[in-house]
Amino acid sequence: MTFEIFLILVVALVIDRLIGDPDWLWERVTHPVVFFGKGIGLFDQALNRGSAGPAALKMRGLAVILILLLASIAVGVVFHRLFDVLGAVGFLLEVIVVAVFLAQKSLAVHVMRVAQALRQEGLEGGRSAVSMIVGRDPKTLDEPGVCRAAIESLAENFSDGVVAPALWYAIAGLPGLFAYKMLNTADSMIGHKSPKYLHFGWASARLDDLVNLPAARLSILLVAAGAYFKQGAEAARAAMDVARRDNGLHRSPNSGWPEAAMAGALNIQLAGPRTYGAVRVDEPMINEPGRSIATPEDIDDAVSVFYGACLAMTLGFAVAALVASLF
Repeated sequence: MTFEIFLILVVALVIDRLIGDPDWLWERVTHPVVFFGKGIGLFDQALNRGSAGPAALKMRGLAVILILLLASIAVGVVFHRLFDVLGAVGFLLEVIVVAVFLAQKSLAVHVMRVAQALRQEGLEGGRSAVSMIVGRDPKTLDEPGVCRAAIESLAENFSDGVVAPALWYAIAGLPGLFAYKMLNTADSMIGHKSPKYLHFGWASARLDDLVNLPAARLSILLVAAGAYFKQGAEAARAAMDVARRDNGLHRSPNSGWPEAAMAGALNIQLAGPRTYGAVRVDEPMINEPGRSIATPEDIDDAVSVFYGACLAMTLGFAVAALVASLF
């Protein structure tokens, strides 16, 4: 079984790298994450009411995310058993399901659109493109700020959009993958610190931090490997050194690891002060000794390192599959 899980994961990663999330498909078929979002939204509407106090909202939020996680695990078990009895057809169906929950090509495409927009349409085009992938106020960003935002999004989402789902599938199969994606979706919908979700989304946010911890640490090794493939040993060492030194400068306990690794690999500054809505977040620059001016060419280099990191992960799981086949 372990061999089969690793093999499915390798094939799914290759398919996702080559095909990604084609727009024509999801314009006709509802993406599974949309169903996760609808379930979260129903509980949010029913239970996240202002008449309840902070403690009650926290308990409701905890109960909601536990119910949703149990439901997603149960669905994962049902799908696994169904695919298991279908033989080769089931193997192919599981590969497709796993590929759907990965985000290699789609993430790179969205980030590359920012560089293309900056080159073709200037600052306003870049701001519009980057607003599709980050939550900060694009009107506050100059061109280097747009480039940094795109690179930070690439690094952060490499960890929670590629490494984490692959890792949880490798650990626990479809139940683990479905549970992770449910939790990650809940964190993005209700886990932020707005007045409405500060208490109700508290449990989702903290659990998401916990389950993303191993992927965030693994991501620095993969970014370093990607930097080695694309830019050489010096860039790989810088990725590791900056990640170890500066990961704690980020407000997130996990995002600082891949972002610092990417900053070191590219020798640029990331993070720093930024604005979300009307709220300014004052944080120090990650990799302050690096270049302060990020450019569209740095976005190109970041995507190159990202693809190298994805390749390193795919090769790692391929080796794991080979070893598992021998025992």
